[in-house]
Amino acid sequence: MSSVTLPQGTVHYAESGSGRPLVFVHGLLVNGSLWRKVVPLLEGDFRCIVPELPLGSHRSALTDPDAASPPGVAKLVADFIAALELEDVVLVGNDTGGAISQIVAADHPERLGALVLTPCDAYENFLPPAFRPLQWLAHVPGALTGILQGMRIGAIRRSPLGYGMLLKRPDPQVLEGWARPSLEDPAVRRDAVSFLKRIDKRYTLEAAEKLKSFPHPVLLAWAPEDRFFKLKFAERLAADIPDARLERVEDSRTFMSEDQPERLAELIAAFARAPQGQPASSG
Repeated sequence: MSSVTLPQGTVHYAESGSGRPLVFVHGLLVNGSLWRKVVPLLEGDFRCIVPELPLGSHRSALTDPDAASPPGVAKLVADFIAALELEDVVLVGNDTGGAISQIVAADHPERLGALVLTPCDAYENFLPPAFRPLQWLAHVPGALTGILQGMRIGAIRRSPLGYGMLLKRPDPQVLEGWARPSLEDPAVRRDAVSFLKRIDKRYTLEAAEKLKSFPHPVLLAWAPEDRFFKLKFAERLAADIPDARLERVEDSRTFMSEDQPERLAELIAAFARAPQGQPASSG
């Protein structure tokens, strides 16, 4: 694990492979291990970079707590890409990380060459209705801490109250690794609470409007079974973004990288290899 120090704080990241850079963006209350099954399938042909973002499962809390917001984390991602001097980046986002990736593409596109969105927040669906109680609780001092304490119990982590509705085949050890940082470090928990408080659909609505003139190709790899990030949002994005295409991935929920890593890696590889402006075949 490597790290880079930015004005907002230290970002730890994993890196492997060489070639065109792929930067993977995870969502709230998970970390870079979300991509653990996909990266090994891609690192033979691409430079795979997986940062741990300040979304509640990170190892180093922000030194600038004001950066814990959707636009703040998007700026952190852009600064991270610049610090590593990456160019022609394929940015890959999931869940809350997909919302962040949309904001990066809309507001900080300079080093991007393409965008991949897997099931994620979009338009007015930020947060999805099922998750909005978490945001309400974040405004009540101590409430979210109390809820998170339940995540110490493995059965709760695997249940619909935890991560159970987000993936089909949970790995208990991975779930425990996602939950532990916010349970053990109050400053990490502070970052997550701050981010939750500042989620607002205006950010994804504004990003979607700007993406109508995004000059690079976009791949939408979506799970029709996803209950939170419904296919209709991917269809809207595909219609609104000029060079976008939608691929349906069956037998998956939100965490496609866990449920269908081979299919997702296949789609990303074909997409990242295709010359700009030409359709990619996934075989």
